[in-house]
Amino acid sequence: MKQALIGVDVGTSSARAGVFDESGMLLATARHPITTWHEAGSVVEQSSTDIWAACVASVRAAMADAALPASAVKGIGFDATCSLVVLDAGGNPLTVSTSGDARRNVIVWMDHRATAEARLVNDTHDDVLRYVGGSISPEMEIPKLLWLKRHLPSTYHAAGHFLDLADYLSFRATGSTARSTCTVTCKWNFLAHEQRWSGSYFERIGLGDLASDGYAKIGKDIVAPGTPLGVGLTGLAAFDLGLLEGTPVGASLIDAHAGGVGTIGGRVKSNDSVDVCGRLAYIMGTSACIMATTVEPRFVPGVWGPYYSGMVPGFWLNEGGQSAAGAAIDHLIRSHPAYNEVAAAARSAGTEILEFLERRIVSGSANPGEAALVARDVHVLPEFLGNRSPFADPDSRAIVGGLDLDADIGSMSRLFVAGLCGLAYGLADVVDVFRSHGVDSNLMVIGGGAGRSSLVRQIMADTTGLTVALPETQEPVLLGAAMLGAVAGGLYRSIGEAMASMSAIGWLSEPTAPGMADFHRSKRQVHGLMRQ
Repeated sequence: MKQALIGVDVGTSSARAGVFDESGMLLATARHPITTWHEAGSVVEQSSTDIWAACVASVRAAMADAALPASAVKGIGFDATCSLVVLDAGGNPLTVSTSGDARRNVIVWMDHRATAEARLVNDTHDDVLRYVGGSISPEMEIPKLLWLKRHLPSTYHAAGHFLDLADYLSFRATGSTARSTCTVTCKWNFLAHEQRWSGSYFERIGLGDLASDGYAKIGKDIVAPGTPLGVGLTGLAAFDLGLLEGTPVGASLIDAHAGGVGTIGGRVKSNDSVDVCGRLAYIMGTSACIMATTVEPRFVPGVWGPYYSGMVPGFWLNEGGQSAAGAAIDHLIRSHPAYNEVAAAARSAGTEILEFLERRIVSGSANPGEAALVARDVHVLPEFLGNRSPFADPDSRAIVGGLDLDADIGSMSRLFVAGLCGLAYGLADVVDVFRSHGVDSNLMVIGGGAGRSSLVRQIMADTTGLTVALPETQEPVLLGAAMLGAVAGGLYRSIGEAMASMSAIGWLSEPTAPGMADFHRSKRQVHGLMRQ
């Protein structure tokens, strides 16, 4: 009987499940939407109960599509956005909403309500902040906890568990309160290289009470990603998911980091040896993460990290990012007056609107790289949610320049490509600051939905000077989550071994066409002026 592994990925808008075999071949996938509440003041909330139900629906649907019995599943792994889940001591939801709605117990990663609290933390200049690029982000969990303590003290003091969403999923699956090194190091200021929380830091920022009972509310037991948790799936979780009680569950990863694990170890040829330190992972979804692995810690201003074992156990991680990536492109397109007309044309053609636009644009150019020329006179700084790195400015906002009164599909195409160029220049800013601090790579492996776009990949390659690679699997984030289950289930001895055995590179970018590097260099100068 075929052995199977399940990866579950919870993104911003949906939960997805993928069923893989032990070689990393995708057998089936399924997706289920998640309810999100948006309110004024950059408030974005979700429900952990709804998220678990979405995971259940997607796992059951994927298993049905794979037509495999539950006994074939040898391990399961979860990844998720770095959202904050609040539960009482019995594991029940506690509201994080000023509405008082008990269902709303998740502060989503993109919620910026804690911007003032992030400033208060940063004003301490505590040594811990060296390990987040010198400046904590309101997207991280400690500012959110401080916001709860200041604005919803009843929830804060009643809480029995504060969990990153990825750790909540493994808790819901196994009953284990162990936290992943990935989540607490990258988003909670855990000092993994010293295996400790900083009591003086928490005292300084006003959260000293978290130290009680050995930091039990935020993580007393910290384990490496892929570590088997508890005794595997509990009877209740197994019933929910349609799997067998005791199925091994690996400690989780943040979603982008699962994408990194699912991509950077891929072989170009079957007998290749892979140096993960020579590769960047670029995971592009609603937001984007640019991740670099190093043997020694590299302190890069404005870039999160260095995090020890934050992604690949035993290595240091630097994590750049863009708070709005896919979300920025969607917003640009929806704001254009031709949106409804083009959306209808895309539906008639049986495709998504962005794919429809890309086909039209690329078909009029000699190659995908030269398609960027349509955006010669339109410029976009796509920082709708601020700049995550390397400028660490959550108050930065988007700028669009060069628009005229045209309202047709050609105008929308120019805006679309200009938005992609703006994202590429933000990526290049991160790559440049990496290089200036000794983090050098020659290959970037791109994952996430946008990675399937030849236009996106070539613009990224032409802008950064890196070779851009596409993983063989269409679902690198789900694959990374499945690798956690593979390690927990004993199919592989380590994350590194799973990466080497289950992933491969499927495509490499073309050389930059003549003149395109100079074209992007000129547009980057405009991009830099827009930032000032």
